[in-house]
Amino acid sequence: MKLALVQINPVIGDFTQNIKRITECLDAARRNGCDLAVFPELAVSGYPPQDYLEHEAFLKRQDEALLSLKKESSGIGLLCGAITRHTGATGKPLHNSALLFENGKLIFSTHKRLLPTYDVFDESRYFEASSSNLVCAYKGLNLGITICEDIFNDEDSFPHPLYQANPVADLKQAGMDLLINIAASPYNMGKQQIRLSIFSDLCRKYQTPLLYINQVGGQDSVLFDGASLVLDKNGALCMQARSFQEDMLIVDTEKLRPDATIKENNETALVHQALAMGCRDYIKKCGFSKVLLGLSGGIDSALTCAIACEALGPENVMGVALPSPYTSNESIEDAGSLAQNLGIRFEIMPISDTFASFRTSLSPLFTGLAEDVTEQNIQARIRGTLLMAMANKFNALLLSTGNKSEMAVGYCTLYGDMCGALSVLSDVPKQLVYDLSRYVNRHVEIIPVRTIEKPPSAELAPDQKDQDDLPPYEVLDPILQAYLEEHLAIDAIVDMGFDRNIVEDTVRRIKRNEYKRQQAAMGLKVTSKAFGFGRRYPIAQRFME
Repeated sequence: MKLALVQINPVIGDFTQNIKRITECLDAARRNGCDLAVFPELAVSGYPPQDYLEHEAFLKRQDEALLSLKKESSGIGLLCGAITRHTGATGKPLHNSALLFENGKLIFSTHKRLLPTYDVFDESRYFEASSSNLVCAYKGLNLGITICEDIFNDEDSFPHPLYQANPVADLKQAGMDLLINIAASPYNMGKQQIRLSIFSDLCRKYQTPLLYINQVGGQDSVLFDGASLVLDKNGALCMQARSFQEDMLIVDTEKLRPDATIKENNETALVHQALAMGCRDYIKKCGFSKVLLGLSGGIDSALTCAIACEALGPENVMGVALPSPYTSNESIEDAGSLAQNLGIRFEIMPISDTFASFRTSLSPLFTGLAEDVTEQNIQARIRGTLLMAMANKFNALLLSTGNKSEMAVGYCTLYGDMCGALSVLSDVPKQLVYDLSRYVNRHVEIIPVRTIEKPPSAELAPDQKDQDDLPPYEVLDPILQAYLEEHLAIDAIVDMGFDRNIVEDTVRRIKRNEYKRQQAAMGLKVTSKAFGFGRRYPIAQRFME
């Protein structure tokens, strides 16, 4: 059989445009002589629709879109993910389904069996799980059609499976010749190699080729990487679609051959692509085209700016330096050099007079009290207010520039540098910020070398440096990874060789600043556990490991 595996970037609820894109790709598959075109999980509505699944108007629009799509299946099979109604007497009202159309008729349907409820997933909130799988006899092959999580539960890959059912094993027992998985599987660092390893093991175990079709695009904080795969029955990689871009693979099941020329993707490059795509999709899917941000002369704002230019083009990015009495001349110069290298609009708006006015207003109450973090936060909040005003006036979205290391320990100012519609780096640890900045400069200097090499500083007090208040980032970042992503207790992290006092202080800061993060701008997820959508902790609590 000849198939087209089509990874598309749908917009949730834009049924007209989603159907138009599916139809365009279906026409291309037909021109390539394909028997079947396969699209990702919930391709009609976009994934994840979340509580729109509780709106009857949303469901009716999807049903209407499906009717129009069914008519487009003349002369070719169309397999895609969609929402269907659960007709049983009990259970959730909907299914997450895969539907196969041909010549205007629905000839096969199946429903997702394994509904994830961890991290960013919450599918059992809306969907009823299928109790069984059936193979689909089509064009001389028995197709085992699965949906995303359905192939992530084999006991050989997962020593403690999350679910009792193993859909792949059941389909093989039912006579499956070809395993197809339509997915909306989010990206995080290392995920592509993890998928490939799991899929290779499945193919070898069941001696069955696998076609994996993944959604691509940014959906709020969640980033889908595409990178659809074709593996032969021995688990060898035969084809791989592009990462973070729409793509189509044309596959002949009679001619599956391992392709040794496919190289493992560089992870730093993948993170850069992920952040640029996430920034672009969030801005554009929300109906905007322009962004602005504060340029401090530091590495975080420089990297954020470079990514924004990659995503939207320099003509749609504005940088503003807002120097205070403690801002060095070098920082203003570095911000200007970055703006010139990128070709963006750049403005300088000093805040010293505004800061002085605040101090004068507060002096009757603050007389006799020493200056402390209060005065530092005032500067950050002045900047946040001015940047938000410019964003309003210019119909642009403000980008927040803080990184994950800062966000974790609260080294940021609520209603100050945390202001913004999108936090591009909030899931990027500081050491990765440096790696990404060097990647941006791989061909030509864009981020000034001095920005990368100088000690990081908020410049909110005389001679201030981050490491006056924080451990070195090469110490802090692995502690944060161990605690936030690996869920290790304090004793276990100390056993890794870290100083107990530093570990305990870091964990204390993480807990104390939960309230800040729950008010922060949405961030783009690139690690296995990001702040926001997939991380849920109480603010009022007294637990200490």
